[in-house]
Amino acid sequence: MKQITTALLLLLLTCTLAIAQNKNEEDAVKATINLLFDGMRNSDTTMIRKAFATKNTMQTIAKNKDEKFVVKTENVDNFIKSIAMPHAEKYDERIVFTKILVDANLASVWTDYKFYVGDKFSHCGVNSFQLFKDDEGWKIIYIIDTRRKDSCN
Repeated sequence: MKQITTALLLLLLTCTLAIAQNKNEEDAVKATINLLFDGMRNSDTTMIRKAFATKNTMQTIAKNKDEKFVVKTENVDNFIKSIAMPHAEKYDERIVFTKILVDANLASVWTDYKFYVGDKFSHCGVNSFQLFKDDEGWKIIYIIDTRRKDSCN
């Protein structure tokens, strides 16, 4: 009976440690994504660049002039330059983490968002992130988002 109790306690301890470690990884993943959006709000290109891996991809799904959905690819360096350009209003993307999955050095994250220019609502959608954990920590390797102006509960 003692052996069964000991085995169950060890199993419980192992599960608890695994859950705690996964929670720490999720928090680190969130911190990287928050670094990106804090950098956007503060026009801090150093913060933004720190959130991205050297090799990265940024895309958006949006309607073109013919009202057809298309995938547009944006250069991350151009995105960062656009944030660095002086602008009167703050770019404020307000996100809600809805799903975080972590396996070893890969993380997938889904966030709902609402984007504001200053206090004025601009659009909403969903971000999908892929992150890679290297020796420096979690880095964004891929972002794709949707953009719309309606159904933004």
